[in-house]
Amino acid sequence: MVFFCFMVDQRRTTRSTKPVAGMCGRCGGGARLAEMQTATRVCYVAVHRRAWRAIVCTFCGSVLKSYPNLTRQR
Repeated sequence: MVFFCFMVDQRRTTRSTKPVAGMCGRCGGGARLAEMQTATRVCYVAVHRRAWRAIVCTFCGSVLKSYPNLTRQR
């Protein structure tokens, strides 16, 4: 018997945001510093989670720059 399991999805959620100085180079919108979390699920089971920080455009939603998360725990 053969069982195939494919990657179902990868979700990116925003936990908190703060305004920062600067503008998006693509659309000219404002920028915000966001604490992001990425969860990769295989067959509806979360197998990998990663927390990181990114500067995100408030208008088009593109990630302008990303940083590894500091060891700050909530």
